[in-house]
Amino acid sequence: METPAADGRPRDGYGPRPGVGRSSRRLSPSRSALLDLLRSQDEPVTLAALVSASGLHPNTVREHVEALVRAGLARRRTSTPSGPGRPARLYEATGVDVARTPEYAGLAATLAASLHRTSPSPTEDAVDAGREWGHRLAEERGATVAAGQAPDPAAARREVVALLDDLGFDPEPDAEHVAVRLTCCPLLDAAQQWPDVVCGVHLGLTRGALEAQGADPEGTELLPFSEPGACRLQLAHRAR
Repeated sequence: METPAADGRPRDGYGPRPGVGRSSRRLSPSRSALLDLLRSQDEPVTLAALVSASGLHPNTVREHVEALVRAGLARRRTSTPSGPGRPARLYEATGVDVARTPEYAGLAATLAASLHRTSPSPTEDAVDAGREWGHRLAEERGATVAAGQAPDPAAARREVVALLDDLGFDPEPDAEHVAVRLTCCPLLDAAQQWPDVVCGVHLGLTRGALEAQGADPEGTELLPFSEPGACRLQLAHRAR
């Protein structure tokens, strides 16, 4: 496999193309209307309440609201148990604006430059920050490992690849979801200037999301700009 230049910056033709997360892609009218409905609620609501308020088929509402959760535009949580039966799932909007990706990219570039300039160990600090971010994103998507339940590393890898897809990396995993080509990067300009920071955050994000799913992140590695048209991500395949 080819490797990036000594300074970590990409060679001509190597690395991913620019990309944006699904949250910034155009929503369908029905999905946009459902997001507006969530934003209008004073408190988290059940799927049944969304079905009643929207007039859509329950399967349609479930599909749309889960897509909004994956895109980071909504979050789900479990209601407090109040009797027999499984607690209901509640949904609420996150407050993320689908039109703000360029502004977030600019902010990320500014923070990356500052960390690169001021930190004595920018890569390590970036990985740590990304790890916390990965935990939070995975938990917002409903990542849980029940007490006494054995973690499923394969399922964890699939969930992490789905998260990366929603964030705009357009991943191309192998059959086992162990070796993954990241063909897009939502922060490509910043990554090209400060790969130690931006790529470190992305590595930490992946490790944190694996941890939140109960998988062992050790052995997970990111090779930035390592091949034509992609970065390569190697996911660990053990339970934690």
